[in-house]
Amino acid sequence: MQRRFNYGGENKNDLFYVCSLIEYIARTTKNTKENIEKMYELAQIYHCENIDKVANVFIQKCNILQGNYDIISTTNDSIPTYFDIGKVYARLIVMINDNEKEYIQTLMEVLTSWIIYKIDNYNSSMYYENLGYIYQCYLEGKVI
Repeated sequence: MQRRFNYGGENKNDLFYVCSLIEYIARTTKNTKENIEKMYELAQIYHCENIDKVANVFIQKCNILQGNYDIISTTNDSIPTYFDIGKVYARLIVMINDNEKEYIQTLMEVLTSWIIYKIDNYNSSMYYENLGYIYQCYLEGKVI
């Protein structure tokens, strides 16, 4: 099913899709997020494909091995979908830097920052917080 990130602009839709795809692959392989630039380059093409199929192509093509970053099995509450998390990541990236030419650089900065581990911990409240609060925490470099 094709999902859209109704935040304006095709590049923002591509960003949303890539963030969701990254989350899906990370959950599937139990790895942290990687191979981002190639996913973004092909996002417009992959929007209409089944995300499971696209993820498997990237997993095989990039030789992503199983890891041990299992955020799902340790969750006590309901687990947000990869599209839910993709939306949080994409909106945070746009808030940090809305220059479409720098989305990948900003995405890399966010996905390698401390806040991802807070958002990924579904037993805490960070994922459920207001995006403005998450953005301010990111800027401060700590939970405020």
